[in-house]
Amino acid sequence: MRKLALEDEILLQVQKPARYLGNEVNAVYKDSKIPIRFAMCFPDVYEVGMSHLGLQILYDMFNRREDTWCERVYSPWTDLDAIMRERGIPLFALESQDPVRTFDFLGITLQFELCYTNVLQILDLSGIPLYAADRDDSVPIVIGGGPCAYNPEPMAPFFDMFYIGEGEVQYDALLDLYKEMKAAGKGRKAFLEAAAEQVPGIYVPSLYEVEYNGDGTIRRFAPVSKKVPARVKRQVVQDLDAAPYPLRQLVPLMQVTQDRAVVEIQRGCIRGCRFCQAGMVYRPNRERSLETLERYTDDLVQNTGQDDINLSSLSSSDYTCIKELVNYIVDNYASRGTTLQLPSLRIDTFSLDVMQRLQEAKRGNLTFAPEAGSQRLRDVINKGITEEEILEGSREAFRGGWKKVKLYFMLGLPTETEEDRREIARLANRIAVAYFQEVPKEKRGGRCDITVSTSFFVPKPFTPFQWAPMYTPEEYLSFAGNVYDEIQNVLNRRSIWYKYHEADGSVLEGFLARGDRRCAAVIAEAYRLGALYDAWIETWDFSRWTQACRNTGVDMDFFALRARDESEILPWDFIDIGVSREFMEREWHRAQQGVITANCREACSGCGAAAVGCRIWETERADKLSVDAGIQETGGTSR
Repeated sequence: MRKLALEDEILLQVQKPARYLGNEVNAVYKDSKIPIRFAMCFPDVYEVGMSHLGLQILYDMFNRREDTWCERVYSPWTDLDAIMRERGIPLFALESQDPVRTFDFLGITLQFELCYTNVLQILDLSGIPLYAADRDDSVPIVIGGGPCAYNPEPMAPFFDMFYIGEGEVQYDALLDLYKEMKAAGKGRKAFLEAAAEQVPGIYVPSLYEVEYNGDGTIRRFAPVSKKVPARVKRQVVQDLDAAPYPLRQLVPLMQVTQDRAVVEIQRGCIRGCRFCQAGMVYRPNRERSLETLERYTDDLVQNTGQDDINLSSLSSSDYTCIKELVNYIVDNYASRGTTLQLPSLRIDTFSLDVMQRLQEAKRGNLTFAPEAGSQRLRDVINKGITEEEILEGSREAFRGGWKKVKLYFMLGLPTETEEDRREIARLANRIAVAYFQEVPKEKRGGRCDITVSTSFFVPKPFTPFQWAPMYTPEEYLSFAGNVYDEIQNVLNRRSIWYKYHEADGSVLEGFLARGDRRCAAVIAEAYRLGALYDAWIETWDFSRWTQACRNTGVDMDFFALRARDESEILPWDFIDIGVSREFMEREWHRAQQGVITANCREACSGCGAAAVGCRIWETERADKLSVDAGIQETGGTSR
């Protein structure tokens, strides 16, 4: 029987003690003397980390190996954090309850920039030196991954290595190498060098050096040895059907943020939204077959007992067989009370047909993301949706029985004007007008409910907007004021609710997203000053970060607000994601001209993803040629 790391007396003092017990359905338990022990960490509270599919994939994949035991670690909430420091209790993994410090690896998912101080909390509570340069063979190899690893530099001094790309491709090779070198008595330094030289996708920050110009920009970034690759290539799964997938997903015994079985239907996106990092770094679009997804669904329902299924992707509407998959799940599982979640739908008639099937008994909220109020600005960001489509989709929804609509927009986009911002309110008003036009008075049951939510645009690495400037918190709040003022002026203002995000948090996110190694000193100082759970309102304090910048002499505005020149070396330029810099520059110019770029199924834009296995346009072209050939054989006319 396991001995818990926390005594009952402590568990009774903290909120939600189930966060720290590790007794979930489908959790994996092995012999602690196994050759490789891997602590997989999500640096946020348990409820958020348990909802992360990527961690579940790696947890399942690693535990399929007979020589590896992968366990989980999450950030202790502030109440337990204080008790652990006071009593000297080391951070522990959930399954074995053993101290993290005793493991071979500590893998940390970098999902969001505002979790960076939580990473230092994990290291600190584990008794692992914060800086990689201070570690010896007595502590785990600290490896980072996830979307923020596409600019690892602000966190580089805290990590021994980073894995760039999709973990299914090279993690087995990395673990095999470690096992071999551990058996041979080779230490940390030798393993890090061998991994950087031999395993594609591995970046070891200590093996690269950076020099700066007098103006603070980067003059040179290069490896210290010719054996280490000058560019680190993102690892990409070519065939999702053949990739490992967790069909015995962990089921928590308490409520978590996304408490459902997750079926990942595809990766990547055919759209080319110029602000969207995920849409660029996860190229090319790759689909799982309908047969595979039907089998996954059956197995997950059987193995988890979950009554809620989430079809996960960046753009669910673009999955080729989405209608067939939805019909399969509804036909086979709706009678059991199983519900289906389908995020990332586009606002068009086809999507609403699917949602009609999903919500035949109940009409909840419909969520759309026009991102910009005016058509001009939607063309700038390459959103690929017209106002006519938005309004027609809204009319279809209202005719179908929906009356609550959520609309998501961004403020501070490149080339944005006050008129663009005021168009957000006017678009919401036109949607309200469509409701009153489409729904007879006797069927309305009151006004429609339109929630307008705006976030502040943050330029991200590996997007066409990576060169764009940001604005000060005061300017962002004035942008929100434009929207609020215009909402008060429209006819249907009583049907519209307005929410906007924190402005200073967005600026901090921008600072960390496009920073370099010099930002690490600010992160460490902010943590020393008490910064923790910066994405949470309860613990957020921007003054800690501004004080940390003053204490370290680092100018936040230099990294957050400054527009970049296209000739500048960017901190992440050493990473090859498969999408070319030339494509990014071309899209940046097209954005400034308001010129749209077709999606990947309409025409290949030459982004460079063919180098990592993109076959979308080849497949589409082959299908078209086959159809045209058939038409010619029968003497028909092509449309």
